[in-house]
Amino acid sequence: MRADNVGALPVGENDRLIGVVTDRDIVVRAVAEERSAGNTTVREVMSEGISYCFSDDDAEAAAQIMAKHQVRSLPVLNRDRRLVGVIALADLGRSDDEAAQGALKAISQPSAKQRR
Repeated sequence: MRADNVGALPVGENDRLIGVVTDRDIVVRAVAEERSAGNTTVREVMSEGISYCFSDDDAEAAAQIMAKHQVRSLPVLNRDRRLVGVIALADLGRSDDEAAQGALKAISQPSAKQRR
């Protein structure tokens, strides 16, 4: 993750997306708990119950999902539910879709739960 400058990686099993591991997951669930890197699996620290969009969704739909779940990257699945890519906040920023750009503000705003 450091070498490729990415903050989140999709996690698959048996050709299906089962979660996402983020740099924050690693810090909170592994480093802070002083787990040994050699004895800790990705499954033990990954985030489950992930959000995603489909490859035929428009940019506005992806932005709305990202805003709702306060995530900065989103796995993209085809209709067979196979991972085909990841869309990031920066990708939406380059979009010509005004609704997608408007949704960027909601993604960056802390939720009420985070403000406590």
